[in-house]
Amino acid sequence: MLDVQGIDVYYGHAKVLHDVSLSVGQGEMAFVLGRNGAGKTTLLKTICGVMAPGKGTILYEGQKISGLPAEKVARRGIHMVAQDKKVFSSLTVRGNIELAAYASGQRVDVAIDRVVSIYPKMRDLLSLKAGSLSGGQREILLIGRALVGEPKLLLIDEPTEGLAAVVIEDILRILTEMKAHVSAVIVEQNLSVVARLADRVFLMKEGKVEKAIADKAEIANTQELERYL
Repeated sequence: MLDVQGIDVYYGHAKVLHDVSLSVGQGEMAFVLGRNGAGKTTLLKTICGVMAPGKGTILYEGQKISGLPAEKVARRGIHMVAQDKKVFSSLTVRGNIELAAYASGQRVDVAIDRVVSIYPKMRDLLSLKAGSLSGGQREILLIGRALVGEPKLLLIDEPTEGLAAVVIEDILRILTEMKAHVSAVIVEQNLSVVARLADRVFLMKEGKVEKAIADKAEIANTQELERYL
């Protein structure tokens, strides 16, 4: 489904990704691990079109998407959930979902039902200002909003960062249920989440993918993964 082939990415004259390659199949959840500054967020931004590679190619469903603007990548079915957990704070939860519906061309009632289907408690929050939600509720709203329009691939940056254990369980459940319909590339530092969900793991260091793991037993070996965090 997704093939990233030898991309270099620059901030100005500074190279931040070095010959990065990875692939994600239909229905797979791939996790990207690495320390701060390893290039994980830059990788997601490049896949979704916010940044353009200086070298290399990104293929999605066999078609080249590298160099396309983010809005065109989104229309192809790739949606991103950023790390900052930013919602439209002055709008209601319903208003946030409506914006996603308009952007994707989906009916508002269908979009609201989609978000509520992954987190039924959201129905009771629809009239609240999104800025009043807890961090966990905002993250769930952002994931739900990203699912509006029936994307085929989600890019999610640090979905469980700073969240309580009970909320992490909600997000784990949502991601598990989502897996039947949507592929994902997820940046994550919580190794228990990675061990439970990952089909593939890509370990990054200093802008490079140093190791790719597709064996479940090896993914469950958190001692190996911890060396990259």
